[in-house]
Amino acid sequence: MTAPPPTRSVPIGAPRPARAPGRTAPPRTSWWLRRQRAWAPYLFISPFYLLYGLFLLVPILVGLYLSCTEWAGLGTPQWVGLRNYRDLLGDHSFWTAVCNTGLYVVFTMGVVMPAALLIAQALNARGLRGRDLFRLAYFMPVVISPIVITLVFGLFFDNEFGLLNAVGHAVFGFGGIDWLGSPGWARVTVVILVLWRWTGYLTIFFLAGLQNVPKELYEAADIDGAGPISRFRNVTLPCLRPVTAFVAVTVLVSAVQIFEEPYLLTQGGPGESTLSIAQFIFRAGFQRQQLGYAAAAGVLLFVAVFALGQVAMRVLGVGRDDR
Repeated sequence: MTAPPPTRSVPIGAPRPARAPGRTAPPRTSWWLRRQRAWAPYLFISPFYLLYGLFLLVPILVGLYLSCTEWAGLGTPQWVGLRNYRDLLGDHSFWTAVCNTGLYVVFTMGVVMPAALLIAQALNARGLRGRDLFRLAYFMPVVISPIVITLVFGLFFDNEFGLLNAVGHAVFGFGGIDWLGSPGWARVTVVILVLWRWTGYLTIFFLAGLQNVPKELYEAADIDGAGPISRFRNVTLPCLRPVTAFVAVTVLVSAVQIFEEPYLLTQGGPGESTLSIAQFIFRAGFQRQQLGYAAAAGVLLFVAVFALGQVAMRVLGVGRDDR
């Protein structure tokens, strides 16, 4: 057994030995150079989160704060707690807006979506001539300005000089329907406008989904002797399930926040017969200067949209892989 070699010790205060010739000192790196590989991905995605926080989280937090205050837009908001929410639950106008918005949602989900699906099915038929012309015609309402649409509909549905009353009187012998002045007929006019404007937009989604359905499935259904209705029920609808779920959630969220159609066509009237929740918030905030009250209604609308969206996504299986 051999003893370990003796270690060389440097006395305290003695000069350090010189570095051996030919050996260089390791390069000194900065803090950023040592960590840039780990931090670079976060820097690349940081603009999204900065904008997300600035334009989404901050407004939500400010809206929550304002919903518990009384503020007319000038001066310091006065803290009132949950009084705005309590007043909303007892406000007849708010519940009228909720009922009208529910009508628009039910009509959109129950009429507009099926109509868009049927139109897409017709446009996807074999041998259809002028297919691009029909697509352009159905998509045209999406690109036309809402102001122009409202002016045209106002001319069509005018009580005295409207085209619809004139045609009805000339062809069927009746007319004089107060489309925009009667509460019931005003709601009908708004839903007709929604049907005309939204159907073409939804048709594009369904048409894209139909064009991705494998032809082999239809050929197999033909060999089994399936008719058009059976093919539509057993082949088309199951293959369109992801598209239908996406369209349903999108339409649901958009219909709950409907604003342009009733505001531009009837201003929410006559009375409050076509008033939507978004119009109620606009009226409270920018016409009556009740920003705290409007913020409280906006918070309730946000909660309703978020809850309905989550329920619809779970029921329809959006983002769920069934394979």
